[in-house]
Amino acid sequence: MKKAAARRSQIIKLLDEMGQVNVNTLSEEMGVSEVTIRNDLDKLEKNNFLIRTHGGAFKTNNIALAVSEKKSLNLEYKRLIGKKAIELIEKNDSIILDSGTTTFEISNNLGKLDNITVITNALDIVNNISKYTNLQVFMPGGFLKEFSMSLVGPMAERNLRQLYCNKLFLGVDCIRPNVGIFTHHMEEAYLNQIMIEIAEQVIIVADSSKFKKTGLAFIEGFQKINKVITDVNISKENYEMLEKNNIEVIIAE
Repeated sequence: MKKAAARRSQIIKLLDEMGQVNVNTLSEEMGVSEVTIRNDLDKLEKNNFLIRTHGGAFKTNNIALAVSEKKSLNLEYKRLIGKKAIELIEKNDSIILDSGTTTFEISNNLGKLDNITVITNALDIVNNISKYTNLQVFMPGGFLKEFSMSLVGPMAERNLRQLYCNKLFLGVDCIRPNVGIFTHHMEEAYLNQIMIEIAEQVIIVADSSKFKKTGLAFIEGFQKINKVITDVNISKENYEMLEKNNIEVIIAE
């Protein structure tokens, strides 16, 4: 029993450090069977320490939050990023604002611009910018994903493929060094991939905490990303990693 407790304590420590763990890796490092590790993870999940996934587990506070819950997280930095993003938008631009709490902050500043076309699948963003008379707004349609207040699915995908935009502002749930960008939902990941295909420039808007979080659904590698707007707390390692991948890093402050 003491060995089991020590093992589970170590798993919790690794979750705190890494955000996720893998059954195979834990088995090798701790010298026990994968069956034993799975049993440990099941016990920890019952006590709300983690969320089980196929082949491993995520730290509880790294799972997807509803958009209403996420808006208060790192709000000061998101507002700074939203203001900085506006500096990249020019008159007559067409832009995509993906659903998300950071892109929502961009929408708060669109009243300052002239003759901009905004494409978005986010209901909260559409509602927010409906007060502006200087914008043309287009929604691709689709079915409502209430968790993120966004429209996704075949209709949204088909309609987006008929469009083109100058700049895509994309919020993500995770930036994994030397791998790429992630979200929590497969439907949103696929829609984001289409957005990237139809955009002249791809601009990721993400506070520095996104480098420490996890995401289940892969969106894209770094080769198609042009810029990342983030905050002053980005680590030197992550800053240099982005630059090595030919991505311009813009600090919002």
